[in-house]
Amino acid sequence: MPYLLISTQIRMEVGPTMVGDEHSDPNLMNYLGATKRNMLGNHFWEYYVQDSPRIVLDKLEKCGYRVISMTGVGQTLVWCLHKEITGNSSLLPAQEIVLNRPA
Repeated sequence: MPYLLISTQIRMEVGPTMVGDEHSDPNLMNYLGATKRNMLGNHFWEYYVQDSPRIVLDKLEKCGYRVISMTGVGQTLVWCLHKEITGNSSLLPAQEIVLNRPA
C-alpha cells in the first residue's frame, strides 16, 4: 500500500503516534514496533507506537516513504506519506480490503 497516514495529538508531540488501521501492512507495522488496539467506543482498530512522530518519520524514510503533505486538524497533527511502487518493490501483492459496516 503506497499511501500511509500517521497522526498525533498536538499536546502529545512526543508520542504516542498513530501509524495505521486494521488494513495496514502487518510487516510494516511490525517494523515500526506498532501495537494494534481498539479504543472503547470506536468500531475500528488502529496501530500505534510510543515513539514521537519524528522517530516514526525517520523509520518510514528508511523504507522509502516520503511526506507529501502535513496538516493540523483541530488538536491533531496528520502526515500523509507515499512510497513509489517499482518493479522490485517490497510491497505485498494487492489485497482486497473489507470494510466494517454496521449491520
